[in-house]
Amino acid sequence: MKPVRQRRRFSVTALAAGMLAAAVFPVAGHEAAAAPAAVADDGAKVVDEIRIDERTVDLKIQTPALPDLLGKPGTAMVRLLVPSGWSKDATRTWPVLYLLHGCCDAREYKSWTEYTDVKEFTADKQAIIVMPSAGAIGMYSQWWNYGLSDKPDWPTFHTTEVRQILERGYRAGTKRSIAGLSMGAYGAMEYASRFPGMFGAAAAYSGALNVLLPPIPEVTQMNIIAQGIFLWGILWGDPWSQRARWMDHNPYDKVDKLRGTRLYVSAGDGNPGPIDDPNAPPIAGNLLEGMALGNSKTFTDKLRSSGIPVTTDYYGAGTHTWPYWERALKRSWPVLASGMGS
Repeated sequence: MKPVRQRRRFSVTALAAGMLAAAVFPVAGHEAAAAPAAVADDGAKVVDEIRIDERTVDLKIQTPALPDLLGKPGTAMVRLLVPSGWSKDATRTWPVLYLLHGCCDAREYKSWTEYTDVKEFTADKQAIIVMPSAGAIGMYSQWWNYGLSDKPDWPTFHTTEVRQILERGYRAGTKRSIAGLSMGAYGAMEYASRFPGMFGAAAAYSGALNVLLPPIPEVTQMNIIAQGIFLWGILWGDPWSQRARWMDHNPYDKVDKLRGTRLYVSAGDGNPGPIDDPNAPPIAGNLLEGMALGNSKTFTDKLRSSGIPVTTDYYGAGTHTWPYWERALKRSWPVLASGMGS
């Protein structure tokens, strides 16, 4: 599902602060030359580290899981919000929250910090917030490509390479939660069900958690095609003739794998709500949000019929826009914090 761009906080003060931070904090990839670099088992490594300000660190990671057009390791970005007292040389570790973005927004790993107050909200939280790139519509998946290639391989990048790099070089601990919006909501539940026990809690805001419920298969395929990839079925194959592969990527069909994971699901009905701009014209996000609500309900109904607890927030009026996801993060924080041992 495609999130609708809402607002971008920006001021001369923020620009000046950013310029000052860039001047005060040199590129850490240079300053850490004397220490061994954190490297994942498959050779993925940080090739550039930029300290944006005292809490924001951007990592450029060279990754075999996301090769370039020549088949050589490509690169992808990860933004970290680190807690007060954090240091790469600290003697302790911190729990981790993976915060996933939606599709089709060029800001990708920056989107949560540019569209919401996540930085201010987490200022007093003792956790590392990890916001990785996932491609315009990478779908948090290892692609099928008609059996010719398993790349891009977003799960390996996120759950193996990034995880190992952060644990080996950035004081990340082994207590984790995961949350996301729209495409990232799917990613949160997909990863939690694909890797049982890796995340203590998972939260999905305005997502499609049952990817075989019409019209989601068609919407998913057409959204990929709209991004310039013109081959039907390139992601997981054809949703009808290759249904088993789709089921393997469908959180709805894997609810038993979520037993023991603390779960939170939210969505609105697509109608303008209390935190929408009353002067905004109707947008495609209204329809998307209504679809997300119906789809999410099939998922949470199955969880409950299977005896798996889930906290739901089906809040009525609300569109597929950032103010609702900002609010959802705050409302779901107790669940996410409990999954991180807080």
